[in-house]
Order: sequence, then C-alpha cells, then structure tokens
Amino acid sequence: MKAIALALRVSMLGLLVVPSAQAQAVAGREKVTRICAVCHGVNGMGVNPDVPHIAGESPLYLEKQLKAFRSGERKHEQMSIIAQGLSDEDIRDLVSWYSSLKISVEMPK
Repeated sequence: MKAIALALRVSMLGLLVVPSAQAQAVAGREKVTRICAVCHGVNGMGVNPDVPHIAGESPLYLEKQLKAFRSGERKHEQMSIIAQGLSDEDIRDLVSWYSSLKISVEMPK
C-alpha cells in the first residue's frame, strides 16, 4: 500500500513539473514573436519567397531541423546563428507552437 501511495505522489509530482502541450504552445507563441516571426511569421507562413512555411509541420521534423541548425549539421546563413541561442526548452516550445497551427487547402474551382 505504501508503494502505491509513493508511486501516486511521484507521478503527480511529474505532472506538476512537465508543462502541458497547451502551456508549451503558449510559451512557444511568446518566443515566436521575439525570435521567429520576422521571417516565418507568428502564423508560420514564410514572409519572403525563400522562407519556408512551417505551420502545421510535424513536431519531429521541426525539432530535428532546429537541432541540426544548432549543432551545425545543417547550415543556413540566418538559421544557424538563431538556432545556436536556442535551449532544448526553447526548441520544445517553438515546435509546440508551430506544429499546433492548422493549415487548410482549398481546391480551385
């Protein structure tokens, strides 16, 4: 019985420490406005022809690319510099925001 009570306390503590997906997305939006919005926009739609749209991208893809820019595995004039200043938490929050955005497509008539 003591083991069950201890396991419950530990799991509840974990819930308090790990931010929810919604909290991460909110934190991500705040960081996006300071870090990413100039090129990718708050809505994840690139503002210049050479800037990719990243709204609604897979979280795994976004995280992998940001970490590749940060490590130097992938190189880009601006992104390599920006990514160097990102912590794992920053990446998690930014990925949470951009991957949570929904894109809709309408076929031409």
